[in-house]
Amino acid sequence: MAQIEYKELLDAGVHFGHLTRKWDPRMAPYIFMEKNGIHIIDLNKTLSCLNDAEAALKQIVRSGRKIMFVATKKQAQEIVTEEAKRLKMPYVTDRWLGGMLTNFGTIRKSLKKMQTLEKMLKDEATVSNIAKRERLMLTREKEKLERVLGGVADLTRLPAALFIVDVKREHIAVAEAKRLNIPIFAICDTNSNPELVDFPIPSNDDAYKAISLITLAIGKAIEEGLMERKQDKDDQRLVEEEEAKRAADKGDEAAPRAEVAAEAEVAESDEE
Repeated sequence: MAQIEYKELLDAGVHFGHLTRKWDPRMAPYIFMEKNGIHIIDLNKTLSCLNDAEAALKQIVRSGRKIMFVATKKQAQEIVTEEAKRLKMPYVTDRWLGGMLTNFGTIRKSLKKMQTLEKMLKDEATVSNIAKRERLMLTREKEKLERVLGGVADLTRLPAALFIVDVKREHIAVAEAKRLNIPIFAICDTNSNPELVDFPIPSNDDAYKAISLITLAIGKAIEEGLMERKQDKDDQRLVEEEEAKRAADKGDEAAPRAEVAAEAEVAESDEE
């Protein structure tokens, strides 16, 4: 697993927390000190928590399940979208729809509607028979659905875990995941409640560089998990092929023996 250096965290500004008056006391174990009215995050704790999160995510992905990325703040949207797309994982970076997890059946209907609109607007024969105004309305509706649900278009079942940037901002997503007992991995700043998540990663959740560094580290761990899963599948296939070959070889050996036994029986019957 790729290790992040202490200096990289410093350079990215991961250690900068919020103003001391805005802190959440439950973040106290992850705070190193106070400086100029700002809390400084303990980077040793950040590294330790990040390693724990990476190890857990690798195991989840290795078992063939999906991790949903959630980040609707502007600083995080671009990097989270790129990383989720690269890993072919579901993501929400525009707006979290209430009930996206707890009312997944309705979300699936919206996804089906989006796919239907897409097919309809691609069919030239259908488009030519629709009035210009109606076509414009359908196109706008499709674009709106794609913007909000495009990142979860391929999601057929609930994700196995959530990776969240900014617990306070994504409180609805956190609440839904907690209700469904879905593990939460999250970047927690000094104004967050780390007790709400299963794997808190104490870090600045406002700076683009800090968000990028942590997200890419999480992405690498997921990528390693995917590679290990592929290796497991290849190993399993080789074992199955070897077993099939052995079974075939045993069958080939058994055939001559059967012929010899049959000849022996014929010879005995002739002697009688």
